[in-house]
Amino acid sequence: MTAVKKDIRALTKEELRDFFIAQGDKAFRGNQVYEWLWQKSAHTFEGMTNISKDTRTMLEAHFVINHIEVDQMQRSADGTTKNAVRLHDGLIVESVLIPTDTRTTACVSSQVGCSLDCRFCATARLKRMRNLNSDEIYDQVVAIDRQSRLYHNRPLSNIVFMGMGEPLMNYKNVLMAIEKITSKEGLGMSPKRITVSTSGVPKMIRKMADESVKFKLAVSLHSAIDEVRTSIMPFNKTFPLQDLREALQYWYQKTRNRITYEYVVWQGINDSQNDVDALVRFCRFAPSKVNLIEYNPIDDGEFSQASQEAIQRYVRTLEQNNITVTIRRSRGKDIDAACGQLANKT
Repeated sequence: MTAVKKDIRALTKEELRDFFIAQGDKAFRGNQVYEWLWQKSAHTFEGMTNISKDTRTMLEAHFVINHIEVDQMQRSADGTTKNAVRLHDGLIVESVLIPTDTRTTACVSSQVGCSLDCRFCATARLKRMRNLNSDEIYDQVVAIDRQSRLYHNRPLSNIVFMGMGEPLMNYKNVLMAIEKITSKEGLGMSPKRITVSTSGVPKMIRKMADESVKFKLAVSLHSAIDEVRTSIMPFNKTFPLQDLREALQYWYQKTRNRITYEYVVWQGINDSQNDVDALVRFCRFAPSKVNLIEYNPIDDGEFSQASQEAIQRYVRTLEQNNITVTIRRSRGKDIDAACGQLANKT
């Protein structure tokens, strides 16, 4: 029976150095391989051209590099690019490149499917099959950076964890990926250009705060009234707003970073003045801003975008209470690449 080879990217730099010492080689060889794996994003040992052929053959005998492949790419009329990303075991996730005049943003996935049950989200209808490894998350960013340079003549400027899955349900791998993305030995991106978006897992928000992370936090809120939020996001029964609010207060006390609330307004669900007033009260517990996000239908007609009058009621009331509010127009709707639409239709 053939032994299953280990993915070499699961090794730390120190473990790589130790491996080479055990093979009777120099420790610095581990540094060289580590640089190829992360800074240069090598997908084969053969491509590691400053390493001897014998050493490459030896690595091939011991390890694999389980890299992703962009299986299918779709371009939107507005310039948005959606990737169907094939993982080493054949499973598929989706990632998106979102261009504007001033930036290019990667929207990356953290799980195959999703652990949660938001009724308005296409991804939530998929069974969660597994968490992504840190290198699979990293590879999505590398692929989108290459697309940004190819199609928009500039490197990737921002990353949002708003693709498939709940990032805080894959906490270890998401943070390991961000560590690599921000490291000088990886992609060297500033953590201030990275936003992790969560539906609200209080325990993990506190854990992030305790670990003094430098990236930004966004919360997919959609209602500040427990009954309403539970009706559209049933897991709210497990993580009620009181617990979420206390975790977010703790986050701000530890990090001094304000929170972004992502908020869709639906007709007949959260479009009353009572809903607006509840959001204002929730925003007062810690410095925050609100992104009002356009709703992107997922075929069954259960949810529909609220009227412009309702949207403006939110804007007017939030601004009157000195809360920053922005209306976000969705990108990539024509290829099902907008918020809430990622569902592997391809």
